[in-house]
Amino acid sequence: MGSVLLAGQPAVAEPAATPAADAERSHLEHADHADVVRVHLTGSDMLDEVAAAGFDLEHGLTRVPDGIEAEVVATPEQVAELEAMGVRILAEGEGFTWSDEADGGFAADAGARVAARSAAATDSTAATSTSTYSHQATVRIARADWFTTKGQGFLYVEARTTEGAQTNPIIGMQVENDSGPGTDFALARTMSRFIDSGQYMFHRNLFKLDTRPSKIRVTSSTGGVAVGPVSDWLEDGEPPLTDKPGYKWNLVDGYKHPQQLHDRIEEIARENPKIAEIVYLPYKTNGYQRKAQATIGGTGQSAVVVTSAAWGHEGGNDITVEFVDRPGANLPLSVEVNGKAVRVLLAKDSSGALASTAAQVATALKTQSNGLIDRSHPYRTNAGTGIVQPTAPVALTDFLDQKRVGAPEGDVPRGPNTVRVLRIGKHRDGKKPGVLIQAQDHAREWVPATTTLETAERLVANYKTDKETKKIVDNTDIFLIPSNNPDGANYSFYNNASQRRNLTNHCADDNADPGRRNNWGVDLNRNYRVGSAQDGYSGGSFSCTSDTYQGPEKLSEPEAKNIVWLAETYSNIKFFMSVHSNGGQLFWQPGSYKADGRVTTPRPPLGDEMFYWQAASRILSQVKAYRETVVTPQNVGGSSDVLYSSAGNVREDLYHTYGIFSFGWEVGGSVYNPATGNWQGGSFQPPWEGNPELVSGHAETMEYANGIMEMFRIAAEWGKDKKAPTSTLVPGAGRFSGPVDVRFEVSEPATIYYTIDGSRPTLDSPRYKATEFREPGEVFHVTETTTFHWFSVDAAGNIEKNYDPSKADKRNNFNKATITIGDAEPEKPKKPKKDKK
Repeated sequence: MGSVLLAGQPAVAEPAATPAADAERSHLEHADHADVVRVHLTGSDMLDEVAAAGFDLEHGLTRVPDGIEAEVVATPEQVAELEAMGVRILAEGEGFTWSDEADGGFAADAGARVAARSAAATDSTAATSTSTYSHQATVRIARADWFTTKGQGFLYVEARTTEGAQTNPIIGMQVENDSGPGTDFALARTMSRFIDSGQYMFHRNLFKLDTRPSKIRVTSSTGGVAVGPVSDWLEDGEPPLTDKPGYKWNLVDGYKHPQQLHDRIEEIARENPKIAEIVYLPYKTNGYQRKAQATIGGTGQSAVVVTSAAWGHEGGNDITVEFVDRPGANLPLSVEVNGKAVRVLLAKDSSGALASTAAQVATALKTQSNGLIDRSHPYRTNAGTGIVQPTAPVALTDFLDQKRVGAPEGDVPRGPNTVRVLRIGKHRDGKKPGVLIQAQDHAREWVPATTTLETAERLVANYKTDKETKKIVDNTDIFLIPSNNPDGANYSFYNNASQRRNLTNHCADDNADPGRRNNWGVDLNRNYRVGSAQDGYSGGSFSCTSDTYQGPEKLSEPEAKNIVWLAETYSNIKFFMSVHSNGGQLFWQPGSYKADGRVTTPRPPLGDEMFYWQAASRILSQVKAYRETVVTPQNVGGSSDVLYSSAGNVREDLYHTYGIFSFGWEVGGSVYNPATGNWQGGSFQPPWEGNPELVSGHAETMEYANGIMEMFRIAAEWGKDKKAPTSTLVPGAGRFSGPVDVRFEVSEPATIYYTIDGSRPTLDSPRYKATEFREPGEVFHVTETTTFHWFSVDAAGNIEKNYDPSKADKRNNFNKATITIGDAEPEKPKKPKKDKK
């Protein structure tokens, strides 16, 4: 067996309730207005600490040289809590900005709020030497991408040094670029070192340039140098369908709450029965409903929190609770119930003084209220040792009768909700590749819902008149969920615009008072089984009041169970897109990691990674075609690499459990503003008709619908792909006087399985992998005569040369190449051993 070394390739809190005519509403502790605050964190450790404390840092994250900038929805009281944790609050206009051209800059935000298959077969390396050797370059270029937007050119560079983890001194990197073929390198710029969870990732920067360079040179402070070509990013997309004469689009006229979404997709199914139907998911949600509550007696040791047994709309809102002082002495504590009126007759001691503690009153209410009261306890962590004082009757309320300013007209249906799926396809028999689009896992994200509805409208409106649309509908099986979190979405529309989670309250008594009502619920995108917080991965919280609360157990929520049900019921689903907002990213696996050592969930094979990148380029080119919105390459890739760790996310589960190509999409995000020369961010609910070139719910809906339509075309092509890939070993078989570097190349995204010990390659053989994540394929440094055997498998499952890796045959039609080192005659390949039966 030859000696092979592996080397890198150079190259709103609501107001207090209105009092009833003869009863006062309970006072809420938090009446301060919540706002979006931009903060600076020292790094990933502080990010995890703040998230674990219950703060929502899910969006608006920007990596800066000295840490992380993020957006937090917080009240003034919570801002003070953040500052006590060491978080720095950024003033309006403050934050990381474009550096001078000579130095470059990574983020581009000045004065703007920027919202920013399987793992079973582990990649292995042939049994050979893999030690470090002097041949290995200390600098490698992972990406050098050129793009234009709104008339401005940009160069994004990502490079890695093998010495990047060194901290004393910290290794610096500089990049130079030419100004086109035949020009010299000039204008050295310093690159930013990217550290995540204590681990060196790479150096990267985004630079403004007016002329497209053809190549770059990256130099480390220790002398390592790499030169590489510049590629185009999102420059070769096909014209979008919206450019075709007669094509119908722009069919959604504003934000839609869940009732409108459900009504419209059911109408679409009724109007188009030959190509559409509704799938009603089996697990009903909690519903837009809550128990009626009151906190009586302030917030101290004398306070009592009372919760009805019935839902508010089913009688809980009719309950009143009164604490009564009676004349006399030596009176016992008791409870009287008259209809829905509950009177607590407070105890008195021998001197006639009130003697009932909050803990005692709470127990009496639970045991003597004729079943009207389900939970009664002291306020939060109080022991309830204070003496309860008399009150007038206090009306319990579920607080759902209070609508926030600007909420839509109409009442919201109460009770459990059935999530609807609009299924579109000419052949809905499971034989066509399925594409599942899931929107609004997070309630406050309104644009994903309209984006999904717009794609549905386009499909049915153009089916009979547009050939491309007909190809999509005839060759795919599309499943569209405009709102996977209808309860939370209703709460966002009608009560608390910042609501992220569903409405299920899993909190114990210490967090169950109505002052916490905007902090209840489960983050549905943390409730899945792979890479979960229960398994030690970061990015999911165990706190029931955290905006990333994972739930009491995996798949505890019906909304998550429904997605798993779809994957298991419709095994033809091969593509998935979870649509979120408003960060401006497109990503896939790995999505989470264990913070200690930054151990990610298994990375996809290089072939799948290549397929993801290819699909991303096509999808994002369609987005750009609408108004030149560019999702930059730094925001594309494995989500834990370009964003953060999100334990228990849906993408990991569907990819690793069911082999579904699973994307996550943060629509919106930063748009370049040529007037200011900066990138300007959006929000979860941008004005529908805002600035069409910058912040606009309408524009985001249209451009990202373009991208989803392209995903349908990718799936249709995947389903019809019967062409096997081809692969080569470069430079290929031959005689070399000394050690030589070789690598594999493929005709399309494909996974290569290889051996170097003379055996037949199988699906259990080592897989050709990347040099490092976000880099091209590894390079083999061959020092002795070595024979490679290999085959490739593309994303559609086509195997090169129709080779069957499961069994040996006389053809043995896998690829073979011998690299001969030195002047000796090449060693004849050994005859492969027959597989044992």
